[in-house]
Parts: sequence; structure tokens; C-alpha cells
Amino acid sequence: MPPGTGPATMEAVQKGKFVNIIFLAIIAIAFLAAAYQQVTWVPAAPDALAPMEVLGTEMIDAATGSVTLALGLVGVMALFLGLMKVAEAGGLLVIIARTVRPLMVRLFPEVPADHPAMGAVILNMSANALGLGNAATPFGIRAMQELDKLNTEKGTATNAMALFLAINTSSVTLLPTGVIALRAAAGSDDPAGIVPTTLFATIVSTSVAILMAKLLEKRWSAPAAAPAAAGDADPAALPDGGDAAPPKQAAEDHAAYPLWVSWSVLSGIVALIPLTILYGKAIAPWIIPGLMVGLLGFGALRRVQVYEVFVEGAKDGFQVALRIIPYLVAILVAVGMFRASGAMEALITPLGAITGLIGIPPEALPMALLRPLSGSGAYGILASIIQDPTVGPDSYTGYLVSTIQGSTETTFYVLAVYFGAIGIRRIRHALVAALTADVAGVAAAVIICSVLYG
Repeated sequence: MPPGTGPATMEAVQKGKFVNIIFLAIIAIAFLAAAYQQVTWVPAAPDALAPMEVLGTEMIDAATGSVTLALGLVGVMALFLGLMKVAEAGGLLVIIARTVRPLMVRLFPEVPADHPAMGAVILNMSANALGLGNAATPFGIRAMQELDKLNTEKGTATNAMALFLAINTSSVTLLPTGVIALRAAAGSDDPAGIVPTTLFATIVSTSVAILMAKLLEKRWSAPAAAPAAAGDADPAALPDGGDAAPPKQAAEDHAAYPLWVSWSVLSGIVALIPLTILYGKAIAPWIIPGLMVGLLGFGALRRVQVYEVFVEGAKDGFQVALRIIPYLVAILVAVGMFRASGAMEALITPLGAITGLIGIPPEALPMALLRPLSGSGAYGILASIIQDPTVGPDSYTGYLVSTIQGSTETTFYVLAVYFGAIGIRRIRHALVAALTADVAGVAAAVIICSVLYG
């Protein structure tokens, strides 16, 4: 790998490429639309604002509102990241990894059960399930690096890589912490109301991802899997390349539970689907208080110094909330310009008339279109939608866009980062499987939100 193109650098470059194109396109279109209206403008009243004045005012208002929103996120992000830090310190990630391991060896038959790739894949999925966001990325990159060691045809994705990417972009999410925090900051009366809808949507999208990847892999010739090198141990390696833990400790940390435990947990998660449909509104108010008590209680039982660890995690939450201010300013100003110029209305009115028939209102259409392309862009659009007084976080549209954000992934970004980290150029069926899962996730979000909040 060339100097200066490590995983972190490549991640930033690929992310910047997509966001730059989208950001500049939105601003350019908004400016041109407003300029055309300005040239052809005839004042309807003496005190009427010109189109360019409206555009400028909206830019200032959006920038101010984005900072206000980010500051409102500080407390909520600190709370959730503090709780997740306690859970992580108590070993919740390891417990989840040991639970799903027997299922994973059946999903990835070409990956030896004791190969480091398997442990990294499981940790990545566990972090995604807990809504840890960017914390899952290092595990994902490590998983791709380890999977590439089993690849006999460098530059071509194996079946295991394609399946891992498809699952990664659609993985089951038990706790979409970032979206809950944003809804709380936007004044939602039930910020955790998307937990049941997100669980339903991600179970559907993950099932479709696995099914499509398994079906499509037969249509593309796959490189043969290389045998695992002797002495490969299950990893306790740090995602930043730190040393692995001693073999005995690694075995204790990552040894699988019996298969019946895995199937029991999986059956329990699947059984939650009808419960969320029937009792989702009744369950939702209990989620946030229950998380507080449950995760702190879990940490206490695991002999974690819950107060100190919580405070340490809360510090991270404070920093995260402040770090997103520039991104929110950029995206919310761009979206505000797009809306104020009339370009958004011109775009979504004809499309919205069609998508509205299938449960996607015009206001939610930009979110569904942008989500696979840009995570920060979609996050900014979500913020602008649920802050809109005519929509709000607790309307059907508010629940729908929140569920889409919490249950789908930035597909092109994930593929670019993970495959770019190991130089994969021929991605085979990975993109098709991932995009199919995205469509399934959006469709499932429409269905469950219509049932619970329509």
C-alpha cells in the first residue's frame, strides 16, 4: 500500500469524493435556480424579498440552526456514549461475538473458524448492532485485510468479502443511538420510538442481503480460498494494529457458545418482530429508561466502575457532538439553499407523486435517495426534515426518515473504504447484493412505519 494511503487516509479520501460531488451539485443547482428566478422576478408587493435575498436569509438561518442543533445534541450524545462505554467495558461485544459465532461459521464456510478474519467480522457486526457507528469501521477494515489473506486472486472480491460487505451495509441494529439522540435534540416526545421500526427494517434488509449474496455468488466466478496458515489464532488484535492478546486469553474471550444458545437468541430477536408491530407504541416509552438501568446494571454485575467509565464515555459524546458542527453547517446550509431556491420542490414534486403511492412522501424522498451515497449528507437531511415545523420528528414522515437513517448504510462509501483498503478492483456481486438490501430496508421501513405510525 503506498505511503499515506492507509485505511484512515483512504477512508477520508473516499468519503470526501462522494460528499464533495453531492455538496457542490446541490449548491450549484440551488444558485442557478435562484439566479434564474432573480432575473425573471417581478415584485408582487413593495416589501417582497427578492429570490436571492430569500436564498441568503435561508443560508444564515440554516447555519445558525445547525449550531443550535449540535449544541442540543451534546447532552444526549454524552448520555448514550457513556452508557455504551459501560457496556463495552463489561464485555458486551465479546458476549455478542461468542453468541453469533456458530452461525457465522455456517454463513462463511470458506473462512476457517479459528482464523483471525472470523473474529474481526464478528466484532464489526457486534459494533454495528449496538449502533457504535464509526467505532465499527476499524474492525471492518481489519476483517477485510484478514479475508484478503485467504484470497488467491488479489484484487478480486471473494464470496466471503462480498457477503461481509452486504451484511455490513444492512446489519441488524438493536440500538440506533445516533438517530435517537438527534430525535431527542429535535424535541421528539418519543425519541426511542424508532427502535422497533429499525429492528424490523434491519432484520428484513439483512435477510435479503444474505439471500442475494448467496444466490448471486453462483453467477460470478470466484477466486479459490487459500488455506489458513498454520498457527492462525483467533484475534484479540486491536483494530489499529496493536498486538494480539495471548492465545489462552484470546480463546477464552472468543470461544463460541453452544449452537443452541445462538439459535435461541436469534429466535428471540425474530420473535420481537410481531411484538414490535403489536405493542411497539407501548414498548417505546420504556426503552430509554430501560437502557439506562439495564446497561448500568450489566456493567455493575461485570464489576465495572460504572461511574468512572460512564463519565469517560460521556466525554467522547461531548467531543463527537462538537465535531459534527462543521458537517451539519455544510449540509444544512446546502439543503436550505436547495429548498429556498425552489429546486427541491421542482425535483421531488413529480417523483413524490409516484413514491407517495407506495408510502414515501415527497419530504422523505431526498433521504431515501441520498442515504446510500453519503452518511453525513443523509444525517444532515434527516436533521433538516425533523426540525421542519410542518413535519417534525413524531410525524409519519419523521419516523420514516429516522428509521431509514437508522436501518440502512452508506453503501457506496462502505464499499469504497473497505475494498479500497485492500486494493479490490473487481467487486463482483457485492454492490448488487448491498443495493438490493438497501431497497428492502427502505421498503420494510415504509411497511413498519405505516403500521405503527401511519
